[in-house]
Amino acid sequence: MSVGIDQVHVYAPQLALPLPALAAARGVAPEKLTLGLGVQAMAVTPACEDVVTLAATAAARCLRAAGVDPRTIGLLVVATETGVDHAKPVGIFVHELVGVGPHCRVYEVKHACYGGTAALMLAADWVRAHRTQARRALVIASDVARYAIGSPGEPTQGAGAVAMLVGPTPRALFLAEESGVHAANVYDFWRPLDRREALVDGKYSIDCYLDALASAFRSCRRLERPALEDGEGLLDRLARILYHTPFPKMAAKAHRRLLELERGSVTDADYEASYHALVAPGLTGVAQIGNTYTASLYVCLATLLEDEARVLAGRRIGLFSYGSGCCAEFFTGTVPTGAVAIGPTGVRETLARRTLVDVPAYEELLRHGERGGEPPADFAGDFVFRGIRNDRRMYAPTREVLAA
Repeated sequence: MSVGIDQVHVYAPQLALPLPALAAARGVAPEKLTLGLGVQAMAVTPACEDVVTLAATAAARCLRAAGVDPRTIGLLVVATETGVDHAKPVGIFVHELVGVGPHCRVYEVKHACYGGTAALMLAADWVRAHRTQARRALVIASDVARYAIGSPGEPTQGAGAVAMLVGPTPRALFLAEESGVHAANVYDFWRPLDRREALVDGKYSIDCYLDALASAFRSCRRLERPALEDGEGLLDRLARILYHTPFPKMAAKAHRRLLELERGSVTDADYEASYHALVAPGLTGVAQIGNTYTASLYVCLATLLEDEARVLAGRRIGLFSYGSGCCAEFFTGTVPTGAVAIGPTGVRETLARRTLVDVPAYEELLRHGERGGEPPADFAGDFVFRGIRNDRRMYAPTREVLAA
């Protein structure tokens, strides 16, 4: 049975803070952020949105685009490191909001930014396990990346969700069964239970990421079938490569490491050519949305499919997922010849409807967190967070969804 992603859809908050404005407020040159990190803007959640509304809106739009009845979904998994409750998973709120039927497994997956891939692989194995029955799973990676105001991590914030419909005979990406994995207990990034913002050892985290990439890639290369011939590299078989991207320059560092692994040494000219051909096409979305933790790799995938599905039809791509703490996986997939039929994946729509905010407005939202309440008149999401009453989180569809 061929298993993979049948439909993918991105949703991000419509508020965005331009990084040059943040640089000016923090007294640093804008190039330090726009060039040093590769980020142009970062999504900011309004008071009426949180990780649940992001996930639910992405999920509802994904199912509508696929023409799938939510009641037919048999597995719903949400990957996040922005959980809203120590017991109730984000997924069960999504289950209700989207209208998934009662005969469905629902749970939450957590392993930092690797969670989205963990959920995707679990779903793929669930589909494969029942070869005589065509089943569909809904996988959602949803996060709000937060760091303290004025901290080194502040420019690498963002928010967004990616929903993926997983099943047999996929229209977006066939997933290879073989992949390379790596795991090690490290303290490069973590968020204790009593903290709202994450803690990160930035330089160490980059080192952990690159070490995990090398290990997972070597493992995947050993499993490659047919086996690589003398002088042939796995990269030679891939039309594009997507990386976990907390900021685009991290993908650039990762690609240089892989080239060095495959070729021993690489000139700047060869690296630039390879990076612009294989990696850059998938980064335009994340450069404008910012860090989305579990969703970041899949924002890149959605960007690539929206822009290049026709060009990549029948070709193979590589994907690398990293989660601090840490776990990583390098895997591959093939873009089907009919991938163009999935239509827009939400990336262009997200960027087209953005409302830019200034630094004082951003700081106000960050300090007061998710208070809930009425959405603004131009609110673009399908669901809103109303607030907390009697220790219970309250959600509702928007007027537009009710009218539809």
